[in-house]
Amino acid sequence: MKSEADVRSIVEELKKLYPEGICSLDYPKPYELLFSVRLAAQCTDERVNQVTPALFGRFPTLEALAGADVSEVEQYIHSTGFFRAKARDIVAASRMMLEQFGGKVPDNMEDLLKLPGVGRKTANLILGDVYHVPGVVVADTHCIRISGKLGLTDGTKDPVKVEMQLRAVLPPEESNDFCHRLVLHGRAVCTARKPQCQDCSLRPWCDFFQKGVD
Repeated sequence: MKSEADVRSIVEELKKLYPEGICSLDYPKPYELLFSVRLAAQCTDERVNQVTPALFGRFPTLEALAGADVSEVEQYIHSTGFFRAKARDIVAASRMMLEQFGGKVPDNMEDLLKLPGVGRKTANLILGDVYHVPGVVVADTHCIRISGKLGLTDGTKDPVKVEMQLRAVLPPEESNDFCHRLVLHGRAVCTARKPQCQDCSLRPWCDFFQKGVD
């Protein structure tokens, strides 16, 4: 595992590369982020950003979504894949937020996980981006892959284990933005099919590169 100094160096280098470190999903309202993340499952953020303006234009409030016909929601999100389950979750979660949480997105892990279609990854994203809770880790595919290559985790593919291992080593105030930056790095440089190691400024701290893995 990495030393505290190495972890800090990785964090700082990613901050130089991607200063903003923000979520690539577009959302003006907290619940819109929640549903955009649900739509992003097995789908690109780019595609979700193309779909959501029409969806939220047709259903501009949580009340409108809660009263929506699931089949109509399906039509708006069809291109994101798994649209039946996603539409069902969006309508059901809207109703639950209105009935149980005062029309607001919950601000804690326990309540977030009660919402249909919400797992730890989504819950952590909401806690970090909306409520700015320190120490959250969004263990998506980019985060799991790259943190393993860097040696920040033991290489496990289990999202919960990755989350816990990163929580243990990352500065709490940096962890949420760090995960967003790993996503950006995973798209730009450390791609899944062929990592561009020759173009990567994280090489000095990367176990994958240092071991000469091809």
